[in-house]
Amino acid sequence: MHPASGQDGTGGPATVLTVLVLLAAAAGYLLAVRRARRRNPAQGWSRTRTLSFLTGTALLAVALLPPLAPAAHTDFRGHMTQHLLIGMYAPTALVLAAPVTLLLRALPPARARQVTALLHSPPARLLAHPAVVLTLSTGSLVLLYFTPLYNTAMAHPAGHGLMHAHFLASGFLFAYVVAGPDPAPARPGVRARLVCLGIAIAAHALIAQAMYGGFFVDIHAPIDQVQQGAEIMYYGGDIAELLLAAALVATWRPERRTPRATRWAEGGIGGPAGTVGPSPVR
Repeated sequence: MHPASGQDGTGGPATVLTVLVLLAAAAGYLLAVRRARRRNPAQGWSRTRTLSFLTGTALLAVALLPPLAPAAHTDFRGHMTQHLLIGMYAPTALVLAAPVTLLLRALPPARARQVTALLHSPPARLLAHPAVVLTLSTGSLVLLYFTPLYNTAMAHPAGHGLMHAHFLASGFLFAYVVAGPDPAPARPGVRARLVCLGIAIAAHALIAQAMYGGFFVDIHAPIDQVQQGAEIMYYGGDIAELLLAAALVATWRPERRTPRATRWAEGGIGGPAGTVGPSPVR
């Protein structure tokens, strides 16, 4: 598989566009931090969160730009490294930056209430369900690597881009549900999140082992590349999931027996009436 120049991360419009998008994301976050500080100087904004967002953006740059991006098109080991960076490491860093909380602090009250309503909507609650996030982030790997889908996606630049978008979106959603510091209307309890994370760890291990052994795998690549890619997935995935478990512990706060409206106001999302309050976590 040899995509046309400029479509595989070796240079040209695709690389320039990727750089511009990543720079725009970083600049947008920094501008939101500045606005949030101006709107409420007493609260400020944690530099650790800002650093976390910039780290996540840098990890995406490593994954999507040369020298890794070109290698991912011709070497399955490069693809798997890309997969881990885009789908596991970068999302965890981005989620720990608390982008929803920042958005609510930076927006005018009317716009913040619209975001609150969106987060309370049935589709948002469905996406935050553990079964859904597991299916999107982990279950989709079975479809990708044990059917012709991977080979089809790699043969078309658009398909490769959609695969990256899926890795990032599903990874972000999984990290957001499991260990996000942002308040969420339908986030399960700590036990349910630990179970969700444990299932993901076990599923990743089984997929990597099946890939290493060549069981039902449909990947057009040399056997040694597939086996080494499986090792990258096995060990690299374990490290990423341990980091996510550590993030869950770091962001966990005991639930208090307070009225629902008060909990939402303190979390920064807003109560049922759409009010937006400060977040006690910096």
